[in-house]
Amino acid sequence: MNTTIRRTLLALAIHLLLPVPAPLSAAEPPIALWPQGAPGAIGTQAKDIPTITPYLPARPNRAAIVLIPGGCYSGIFEPQGEPFARWLNEHGITVFLLRYRLGTAGYRYPAQLQDAVQAIRHVRTNAEQWKIAADRIGVMGFSAGGHLVATLITRPEDGQIAPADNATSVSPRPDLAILCYPVISMVTKPHAASRQNLIGTSPGDPLARKTSSELQVRSGLPPCFVWHTSEDKGVAVDHSLLFAAALREHGVPHELHIYQHGDHGTGLIGVEHPWLDDLLFWLDAQGFIDPVPRAR
Repeated sequence: MNTTIRRTLLALAIHLLLPVPAPLSAAEPPIALWPQGAPGAIGTQAKDIPTITPYLPARPNRAAIVLIPGGCYSGIFEPQGEPFARWLNEHGITVFLLRYRLGTAGYRYPAQLQDAVQAIRHVRTNAEQWKIAADRIGVMGFSAGGHLVATLITRPEDGQIAPADNATSVSPRPDLAILCYPVISMVTKPHAASRQNLIGTSPGDPLARKTSSELQVRSGLPPCFVWHTSEDKGVAVDHSLLFAAALREHGVPHELHIYQHGDHGTGLIGVEHPWLDDLLFWLDAQGFIDPVPRAR
């Protein structure tokens, strides 16, 4: 056998032994949540038009998550968006990335909650179209996006709009919630920027308490996965501890992870962190992904 043939066969053998990469997930065009204009819209620019962008997995498992990045209610922190959408796609989950209205664009509570409520209802209403199960729709948020998740599960009624403009018979209740280093309280160690952008500089005690999710927890909420770091200097770990204590008091199924190291925003895609594996095991237990192999 000559040298050229040997090299060709060796290259072919190596190619056959290499793992076949999974097909990339596909991002669909953004969908306006209110094609005729959002309730209370103060303009017609992109900042006035909340949307969801679907990310479709190559091998869907009929579960879906509405993904809500953070950004202090002043912007959308992009590393908490598409990279996580594609990571969830790898595990068979269909993702809808929410772009909600912001305080810096002139929107105060409950405009952001209206957007989140409408996102869940839109996904659930069109579940068959997306080949997902209407009872397997979760929500996941980071930082201020975690606060929006918390208000979505504790006070969805505040995001209710006129029945003529919405399918109120479709439940906005997610089937599970994932809160990543969330802003929770507007009264205990509040995150100043998020509080100001959401409820203004002088909101008054009733509104501050209404938007403090640890004070709004009740029985019957969906299962929650909550994580934070002790070293978080942006949003105090107290927020997650207060929320988890309220969940425990009211018998809401939940899992809480407090990691020692890492400042606010740690654990992004591309950085090794145990929270991703912990989340996969939890999602497995909730029936949202295929079984995860466990260490023996």
